[in-house]
Amino acid sequence: MTETAEKGLLPAGLQDVLAPLAAHEAANVERLIACFQAHGYDRVKPPLLEFEEALLTGAGAAVAGQTFRLMDPVSQRMMGLRADMTPQVARIATSRLKNAPRPLRLCYGGQVLQVRGSQLRPERQFAQAGVELIGPSAAASDAEVILLAIEALTGLGVKDLSVDLNLPPLVGSLAADLGLADAEVAALRLALDRKDSAAVVALAGEQAPTFMALLQSAGTAEQALEALQKLALTGDALRAVEGLAAVVALIRAAAPEARLTVDPVEHRGFEYQTGISFILFAKGGRGELGRGGRYQATGPGGERESSTGFTLYMDTVLRAIAPPQSPARIFLPFGTATAKARELRDADWVTLAGLSADEDPEEEARRLGCSHVLSGGEIIDIED
Repeated sequence: MTETAEKGLLPAGLQDVLAPLAAHEAANVERLIACFQAHGYDRVKPPLLEFEEALLTGAGAAVAGQTFRLMDPVSQRMMGLRADMTPQVARIATSRLKNAPRPLRLCYGGQVLQVRGSQLRPERQFAQAGVELIGPSAAASDAEVILLAIEALTGLGVKDLSVDLNLPPLVGSLAADLGLADAEVAALRLALDRKDSAAVVALAGEQAPTFMALLQSAGTAEQALEALQKLALTGDALRAVEGLAAVVALIRAAAPEARLTVDPVEHRGFEYQTGISFILFAKGGRGELGRGGRYQATGPGGERESSTGFTLYMDTVLRAIAPPQSPARIFLPFGTATAKARELRDADWVTLAGLSADEDPEEEARRLGCSHVLSGGEIIDIED
């Protein structure tokens, strides 16, 4: 390999995004932000780097293993490069905006960098866009963010969208009610995540029928709720199911056509969630469009507020919508009047100005990939 070729290499999971995909991503992030802002979510812009003790507090602890760290040459303190924007927005809400009226609605969009990719998302750098609703813990706030995610993605053109609702704390609450030890609960959660019926039976012992019923209740929202409501749940487990039923009812009232499923035992990726959570999918798409749910926003001083929100992964979202359409490009011969060029741009043309009086306008238009050329004040279609 030559030295020039080596200089052109990028680390695994990182890539240059070229035209027209770079503009396509940026435009769709802005469309999402516009949708969020129309619902009263104010945009914030956290920094790329923060001191690690703040970045990895609360919800940030879940992405500690995915966070690049480096030494700040100014303060000599360790910093982290954000792997997810949710913890940053939680910090802003509980520190800079701690005196702002609640409910506090914030939205964001930006790039994140992670230590490792996965099979479904080999990219280590990608764009996120999302919202956080800080303060209220009512079912209406959970329903609001889920409905907003549906509206925003549908507005981009995502087809066959489905929302998989989850109750990450349910297994722990039920296990506590049944007196299971922490080590048993951790192993049981892993078996349930893997949908390993044999392991669930072996680990749960006398309580196996209850946990198998939970495992088998997954399905459409109505089917799952019917199965869950038949179980003899008490305490926090019962309240979690009742809360889920209330959220589903609110979503159905506002968007009866929404495709809702429930998996009450899913826990992977929801380690810091404290209530109703969800994953967004598009039929035939590769990977998750995004995920969200209820958590505790934790400030630098340990301040905690019940919060909910979602994050969309733009690399996956863009694969679920129509590809970018190249705008009509017109070549303007050298010396074209500025007013005429502005008139064409106002009419949604992309104009490429000639830079020399000696060039042949039609040949130059073809060379630069233009579909049209301005000739004698007329727009001429260039034949292939």
